Amino acid sequence: MVVLHHLNNSRSQRILWLLEELGAPYEIRPYQRDAVTSLAPPELTAVHPLGKSPVIEDGDIKIAESGAIVDYLVRKHGGGRFAPAPGTLAHEAYLEWLHYAEGSAMLPLMINLYVMRLGEAGAPLKDRIDSEIANHLGYVEQALAGHDYILGEGFTGADVQLSFVGEVARAFGRLAPFPNIAAWVARLHDRPAFKASIEKGGAYNLA
Repeated sequence: MVVLHHLNNSRSQRILWLLEELGAPYEIRPYQRDAVTSLAPPELTAVHPLGKSPVIEDGDIKIAESGAIVDYLVRKHGGGRFAPAPGTLAHEAYLEWLHYAEGSAMLPLMINLYVMRLGEAGAPLKDRIDSEIANHLGYVEQALAGHDYILGEGFTGADVQLSFVGEVARAFGRLAPFPNIAAWVARLHDRPAFKASIEKGGAYNLA
């Protein structure tokens, strides 16, 4: 059975959602952010040295990176669902989106989060950050044009992995110029498995 070390209001929500989509047997081990600092509790460092979430355990396997977790779970429990067939061009695009989500797209959004806390001291960086956010959101917006999901009409693990980008952008009020992303996030949140994951994992609010 998969054990998910789940931190509230974090990237681990999308792993819980994926487990629901897969119908895989799993157990949730919940952790709560500090009410004042919003930091993860120190108990998570006993799970992984970085003290981060998500982390999954599956027998002797322990994985901490979201993209690697999505890849592993889809391969082991997908039964051919939620990823294009290996060796196809679509599968290469799938892998690219899995890595792009955290490797490129989340970077300006996270920088924006920290710079916002600097107040006026962060003002000189604002234009560059805004430009980078718009650049990445524009790229995703174009990829979603005419499609329900990031690889076309079929839902895949890449949608799960990339969803956090859309959710954080929406929390920052950045989606008005990007209607395809806004519709895609709403479509993802309307999936029964996503709703079930919220019921099991607790409130999910990035605002």
